[in-house]
Amino acid sequence: MSGEYTEYRYDTQLLIEGEGLDEDVIRDYFEANFVGDCLLAVGDDELIKIHYHTNEPWKVLEYCASLGEIYDIVVEDMDRQSRGLQG
Repeated sequence: MSGEYTEYRYDTQLLIEGEGLDEDVIRDYFEANFVGDCLLAVGDDELIKIHYHTNEPWKVLEYCASLGEIYDIVVEDMDRQSRGLQG
């Protein structure tokens, strides 16, 4: 049964708006402090788009909120999607 599930359950996406943002610093922080995969952190010093697969999306949101204003937040449960369930 466990073979049906993805290793990282939550597809977490958001935008960070702030000042002096650095995608390399953010990427390094993710790699050092979070467990997950498919990390995308792209943008400039005022707007960064984050995409990340993890089992602890609340930690990602907490960290990103410490950098600036976060919005367009989407956290999708990929296990539910893979079973054909919505919501």
